Amino acid sequence: MARDQLKPTRKKKLGSYPYAMVIFSITLALFVIGLFGILLIHAGRLSNIVKQSIEVQVYLERNLTETQLVAVQNRLAKKEFIAYEGSKAQIKFFSKEEGAKEFIKETGEDFLNFLGENPLRDAYILNIGADFATSTSLKKIKTELENIPGVYEVQYVESLIDSINSNIQKLSIILLSFAAILVLAVIILINNTLKLALFSQRFLIRSMQLVGATPGFIQRPFLNRATWQGLVSGLLASIMLLGLLQYAYYQINELYVLRDEIQIGILLLFLVVLGSILGFISSYRAIKKYLGMSLDELY
Repeated sequence: MARDQLKPTRKKKLGSYPYAMVIFSITLALFVIGLFGILLIHAGRLSNIVKQSIEVQVYLERNLTETQLVAVQNRLAKKEFIAYEGSKAQIKFFSKEEGAKEFIKETGEDFLNFLGENPLRDAYILNIGADFATSTSLKKIKTELENIPGVYEVQYVESLIDSINSNIQKLSIILLSFAAILVLAVIILINNTLKLALFSQRFLIRSMQLVGATPGFIQRPFLNRATWQGLVSGLLASIMLLGLLQYAYYQINELYVLRDEIQIGILLLFLVVLGSILGFISSYRAIKKYLGMSLDELY
């Protein structure tokens, strides 16, 4: 029993460093930023899909020949404001016969019997690119389309456009405000994590100063280590986000439509770079602080 009492306890070595705690904390902070970034990317993609679902009806003159119809369609397809799905312009021909069938189906009244003819017009239904889905742009588009030979009238639901843009703008402001607050909170968290980790190194830094080491020589290993920790944390956070995304796409197939691989790739690269930069800057500030302290201030 006496032997057990005299058994030496394991002491913390001078210069020991909580690697796992630092990497875990930075990874978690970067993961939260990445998660919110994924939300912003998907929200932006959804916003574009909603805008591109806005339809403009281009009603045509009566009795146009097949050649004239094709000519009008070709001119429409060349307009820069037309939305594309892959390489296909989002233009759909809607004949007056289809319009009559749809009207009869919805109302249950066959107006052809007492009118004797179909008063409806052939039309092209256009989807407009997200960048042009504003009231000002659509008014210009309407004027431009009505000047095309063979076009009788152009219509769209203006109140719907204003409502969609207003709601998207409000949502964007809210999300960006949350994003700014979140980024600030994460920067503070990473900064404090590295500062606390380097607190245990303050006497080692002081010892190196006493033997004549220059500030640059003292800072170099700490800065390299913090940069690599930020890099590793960014990679771990990116891997976790990719895993979570794949799981979400597997569980909810509809989410796959909102993916944007280029923007997601940029976000993951941003997390790696951000982790490295924050690690370097936070460590530099902490070490500079300890280098300027007196021995009494270190206790």
